Amino acid sequence: MKNLLLILADLIVVGACAAVLLRWLRVAQREHYLPGTVTPFLGRWIRARWWNVAGVVGAVGALLGALVFPVSLKGDACVLLLGGYAVLFPMGLSIKGRTSTLAWTDRLRRVGVVTVVLGGILVGLTAALGSATAGLGLCVLLCPLLVDAALWLLAAGEAARMQVFVDQAAATLAAVHPRVVAITGSFGKTSTKNHLAQILHGQRVTIATPASFNNRGGLARSINEHLQPGTEVFIAEMGTYGPGEIAELCAWIPPEISILTAIGPVHLERFGSLEVTLASKAEITTHAATTILNADDVRLAGLAATLTDAGRHVVRCSAVDPSADVAVVAEGDEVVLHVGGVRYGQPTRLPAGVQATNVACAGAAAIALGITPDVVAAQLAGLAPTQNRLTTAVAPSGVHVLDDTFNANPTGAAAALAALAAQPVERRIVVTPGMIELGSSAREANATFGAQAGAVAEVVIIVGRTNRRALKKGLAGTPATVMTVEHRDDAVAWVRANGTGRDAVLYENDLPDHYP
Repeated sequence: MKNLLLILADLIVVGACAAVLLRWLRVAQREHYLPGTVTPFLGRWIRARWWNVAGVVGAVGALLGALVFPVSLKGDACVLLLGGYAVLFPMGLSIKGRTSTLAWTDRLRRVGVVTVVLGGILVGLTAALGSATAGLGLCVLLCPLLVDAALWLLAAGEAARMQVFVDQAAATLAAVHPRVVAITGSFGKTSTKNHLAQILHGQRVTIATPASFNNRGGLARSINEHLQPGTEVFIAEMGTYGPGEIAELCAWIPPEISILTAIGPVHLERFGSLEVTLASKAEITTHAATTILNADDVRLAGLAATLTDAGRHVVRCSAVDPSADVAVVAEGDEVVLHVGGVRYGQPTRLPAGVQATNVACAGAAAIALGITPDVVAAQLAGLAPTQNRLTTAVAPSGVHVLDDTFNANPTGAAAALAALAAQPVERRIVVTPGMIELGSSAREANATFGAQAGAVAEVVIIVGRTNRRALKKGLAGTPATVMTVEHRDDAVAWVRANGTGRDAVLYENDLPDHYP
């Protein structure tokens, strides 16, 4: 009878393991199936809530209890506690997902199958040592690590599968033979890409990569699905998480013109340092005939000098120096295009959310493609901000809304706060989860942002727990009223219920719900 009860308890735990597996598969999918990105989220969730700490301690205790009291009611109870942990913990990390539900793609199924196989091997090994229960318990506790192991084992095969589409895209690109503009940077990539496409509209037949399709798979898909005969210009946004990735992209998408928009502490957890970030982004210049960069960025200014000394053609862009090769410089509330120190066109007011440095880089690329400065200057009036990057609207309640939910860097956050401060309203509200992937500077950067937000806004609503402590630390010395909510929907509901036409709200950054 005792053996039967133990088998039943183990079967219940096996079923419960499905719940914990689904949680971590969803994290793997949201983190683009990168090996090593899943396990750190267990630490995030444990640190975020004290009851998750208690849950882990309890699960470890239950595992030890199951081993100390084998084939007994006490042992069965401990095994069932492990099953309860698998279903419930980490609390807050949804199985289904609110903002990003699990998509059962072929790739996800492969990851799931390999994870189950690895778990089965672990159970088999512990069974050979005398306790299959220990293996089940370890599967529950170490599921994120097993998922990461599966991602690592599958990485080479997934790359080989993708190579088929990459080869097709490379052949299509060679056959159509457009002029290629490649864009990278820590931030500003998508906006610069969109501004260049807007400037070229009606001047050149142009295809730009959609949304943020800026990795190997996304770029291959963009080319295979969108590049058509007669395309004159292909604008490729290129992202990277480490050295060598952009070099690999440029090997089959060789750019004639490369653009670097900015270097900052974005994805710093993965790069490790800004020096590595710069070197990784600079790979985009290797084969380009012309390199365009934001010379207002001190690191890119240094790169410009290095490239120039090596005999490379460099175009320096600026939002403050009219003597730069291409500059879009403010004159009051408007901007003027300067090329080679010469003014072109009339002063133009840029819409909120359109950054002059990005416009200068886009204008420089258009000029390199043969568009005259006069035409570029005339096109500035038609530029539009990129969606969710400091776009503005008025809600039905009359609240002035600044949507900056796709920005997550200190420079962009400071610019967004400046835009909020300029709003002619009585009360200013900031809704934010803070910034992520800033490496060792994350706490300091979020504390600084909290202090800046508290100096501008009367109300600051902190979403989630990922950066709550750091933001509160920065806000502590400010007069702002500070509120905390678990989800962005809660903050939106508060604004709708309490906001009026005398208020302005800035939604600064947004995090998917696999973050605490």
